[in-house]
Amino acid sequence: MKPFLRCRTALGCLIAVAMVAISPAALATSDKDSSDRPGTMMSGEMMAQGLTMPEMDSVRGRKLFASKGCVVCHSVNGIGGEDAPPLDAATMTLPMNPFEFAARMWRGAEAMVALQREELGAPVELTGEELADIIAFVHDADEQARFSHHDVPKKIDNMMHHMGEGGHKD
Repeated sequence: MKPFLRCRTALGCLIAVAMVAISPAALATSDKDSSDRPGTMMSGEMMAQGLTMPEMDSVRGRKLFASKGCVVCHSVNGIGGEDAPPLDAATMTLPMNPFEFAARMWRGAEAMVALQREELGAPVELTGEELADIIAFVHDADEQARFSHHDVPKKIDNMMHHMGEGGHKD
């Protein structure tokens, strides 16, 4: 792909995200059609012309945080790696705009992808729904209190045990 096209595509994505205005009150409100389970923030609500906000489910996010390998570099409750900042809910700014969280990931994407290749063998692939669930998890102190070593799949756990001090491979 030509550099101009990459830039134009990335710029288009950023402009699309910037055009969506989300009120903090809307993010903190549960959708009446979604489950009453804590951590479910909204369910496919129309946010702007032609755009929807995926359901943000912190229970699914807890499982994805471990199974997708986020836990290899990031920690929650002291469980996980030290290559990247801890993602404890107590340190998160509230109210939170999920697009700001995604923008922070975007700014660190180059380093994050390099670490994922080194630590996991390939970049982590997430759908929009999966990212929304992980964002909900890292902002939900109650769900994070449930996070334990038992949530980490054996494959990821084995990978973490083959790493040295600070979450780096030996």
